[in-house]
Order: sequence, then C-alpha cells, then structure tokens
Amino acid sequence: MNPKDIIKEYTNGEITVVWQSGKCTHSGNCVKNNPNVFQPKEKPWIRIDGSPTEKIIETIQKCPSGALNFYKNE
Repeated sequence: MNPKDIIKEYTNGEITVVWQSGKCTHSGNCVKNNPNVFQPKEKPWIRIDGSPTEKIIETIQKCPSGALNFYKNE
C-alpha cells in the first residue's frame, strides 16, 4: 500500500476521527493544540481518549490541510 493513500479511523464512541495521510502537510497544528491526543512519535499516533470530545473537534477544525476530519457516531 502506498503510504500516501493510508486512511485510518479512531473512535471514542462519540466521534470517529479520520486521518488521510495523503492530505497531511505535517503543519503540527494538531500536536500543538492537543498533544494529549496527537502524538506522532507513538503508535497509534492518535490517542482518542486523551482529551474530551469537544477539544478533539476544536483541534481537528484547525487542521489546515483537511487531513483530519471527524464524524459523530450515532
């Protein structure tokens, strides 16, 4: 699989975070805004239980490339 085509999903039950590697510009906004969740040196690098859902959503909305998205689970 091409590393630029990777799509991963992480859920905390309330939301699912979707990361698309091909769109990521590595701006670091996610890490700067929410280091408890976004930990690029770890595997998995998104620790979805690291902060409240609203903080995760706020962080995702600051992603300049659109590599991070989310949807609410029903």
